[in-house]
Amino acid sequence: MAGRINWFGGWSLILLAFASGAGIGLFFHRDDFWGGYDSWRRRLARLGHIAMAALGILNVVYSLAPAAAVAGDCLLAGAIAMPAVCFLSAWRKPLRALFFIPVTLLIAAVILILATGRHA
Repeated sequence: MAGRINWFGGWSLILLAFASGAGIGLFFHRDDFWGGYDSWRRRLARLGHIAMAALGILNVVYSLAPAAAVAGDCLLAGAIAMPAVCFLSAWRKPLRALFFIPVTLLIAAVILILATGRHA
């Protein structure tokens, strides 16, 4: 069951990455979009978009190998939290203090995966 949740969650994140990329892409040609190319807001939105795709792929890969369920839960929670915190930080800069949440979840997931020693 744990693998199925990561498979579904991973593909859902990839779909959301495509949709958010399309939305962001509608205005990328404007130099002043979200404060310009180098602005904090635009950089964080790009990071959130890419985090959704990359962590979605990681969840799909994880779902294909036998591994601990708790690690999968941490991986999926971190994969959801990372783009969420990126987009929240783009919206309100002080919310960047929340980055410890997805980072902690993702580090815990990798440690648990390594600790189980299971691989395909």
